[in-house]
Amino acid sequence: MTTLPPVTAEVAAAALESLPTRLRKRADSAAAKAANWPVAATDATVVVRVDDATTVTLTTTAGVVTSAEDAVCSCLLAPACLHRAAVLTLAPLAEETDGPETTAVVPSDADDSTPVPPETGSLRLTPPQCAAVHTLRAAATAVLAAGVTGSGAVHRATLLHAAHSARVAGLHRAAAAAVRVARRLSEAGTGDPAFRLPELASELAELLTVADGLVRAPDPDLIGTARRAYGANGSLRLRGLFTEPVVTASGYAGAVTYALAQDGRLRSLSDVAPGDADRARQAAGSAVPGGSALTLRELGDHGGAILTDPTVSPDGRIGGGGAVRSVQASGARWHEEPLDTLWRRSPADQVAVALRWSAEPAEERDAGGDLLFLTGTITGGGFAVDGGPTVRLLAPDERPELPYVENLRLLAGAHGLSVRLVARLAADRPSGVRALAAAWPGADGNPIRADLGLRRLNRTHLPRTGSAVIPSTPAPALPTELDLLRRAVDRAVAGGRAVTAAVADDELPRRLAAVGLATGAACARALVDTASDRRHDALGRLRPADPEAYARAWLASSTYASAATASLLTAAWAPKGDHDPA
Repeated sequence: MTTLPPVTAEVAAAALESLPTRLRKRADSAAAKAANWPVAATDATVVVRVDDATTVTLTTTAGVVTSAEDAVCSCLLAPACLHRAAVLTLAPLAEETDGPETTAVVPSDADDSTPVPPETGSLRLTPPQCAAVHTLRAAATAVLAAGVTGSGAVHRATLLHAAHSARVAGLHRAAAAAVRVARRLSEAGTGDPAFRLPELASELAELLTVADGLVRAPDPDLIGTARRAYGANGSLRLRGLFTEPVVTASGYAGAVTYALAQDGRLRSLSDVAPGDADRARQAAGSAVPGGSALTLRELGDHGGAILTDPTVSPDGRIGGGGAVRSVQASGARWHEEPLDTLWRRSPADQVAVALRWSAEPAEERDAGGDLLFLTGTITGGGFAVDGGPTVRLLAPDERPELPYVENLRLLAGAHGLSVRLVARLAADRPSGVRALAAAWPGADGNPIRADLGLRRLNRTHLPRTGSAVIPSTPAPALPTELDLLRRAVDRAVAGGRAVTAAVADDELPRRLAAVGLATGAACARALVDTASDRRHDALGRLRPADPEAYARAWLASSTYASAATASLLTAAWAPKGDHDPA
């Protein structure tokens, strides 16, 4: 028994095309049945056995189904059969692979096939691009109106079709955002434990924001690029920090090692390909590119390397390439220079940088730009950050195959233990951080460093600690009213417009206004009004719903909630007294 291989967005989008309308309506129920069909795999073939007489065969290239012709059913109705459509609908969406950037050439004004930048610096979209944007916007609005519970295979296919049209038209950022939304919907539909509703809400907000921006005032930042660009970098001197296992809902797994380069920037090396949690552990043992015997995990564990002629993307990700050569070099421990500099930065400044990073387009985020390097003490109330608040340590991944949960449970009991930590903010849980790696003094006085997702700890790794009371600052907490607005935004994505209308009342806008959040109150009021607005015309007939107005109101509420949360989190992490009047 194995899992289905990932399929490209184009193959997934075309999965329902050959089906008549009556069969398309049954696609979701067929996909639910397909989840129980046995799957067997060989080197490049995956066979799904529907019954004793019927099989669906998927042929993969580098682990991915890349063409509609690579999905074949043995039944008499193929390819216009539910078996094939159900399997392709159930399969995870393939991740975009890194490759050379596609360089756009801007022709003269006479060529209307490519957007031309006027003197103002904005763009003029071509007719095909305008059509693609409107199609994409309509598909995203339909998903928002239906919600997760009402968005099935047809909604997902429509969204992927729109994404494909946007990519063909050169609107890469919008297309990538649409594919990410479709991927989150797939996670929700299959009950994947990795699914998080706030992440889907964030991706949907990004998609609508980009689409609205392209309609109102297009600029180059909204266009994006087709591929991450890798260019020659001369040489790199790397000192490893830690290695993180990666397991995605789209059927990919591997490991990413973060290292500090001589210019003070973080770089990352990765080995991610189709696979499961077992592959994540194996990938940590992959060699650093360039012929060195050093593995990714060894580099991350106080290791060092010198790479000559590597390819590096502008956001700091290191690629392979035939010219790259690497040799092992001396590394550094976390408390030694130059790594120690990372932990000497103010926690408040780090949080501000991480929040700005999360607001950037996904394709432009620097490698490791969301990482926090924290020093603190384990207490009964959580992790007391030096110069910051007390936060809960959360597992980045709760799969039992990865030891995050078990390790953090062990650390939580070591009250009084001084720890250095690498973590990320938890956008959906402001009172905590997701712990990735940690170091502390061992019982023999020597430091112990652990990649919390790869190394399984036991009690012998922890020294005996005292029971002294450690003073701490309360964990970051949002005002109840703002938290309620965030929940309303997420609930709208989960249940759609109908659920939002059913639970809408005047209470939330009133409470937001009462605590001085006037803009939030206006956003909540608009969300309530557009969700339940079913006015009648002059003849008393019920007017059709206005999904566009509802989408605009939801996007405004989402944008406000995110901005307000970021502002309050920044203040909560600031040293006590920073906001006192002079």
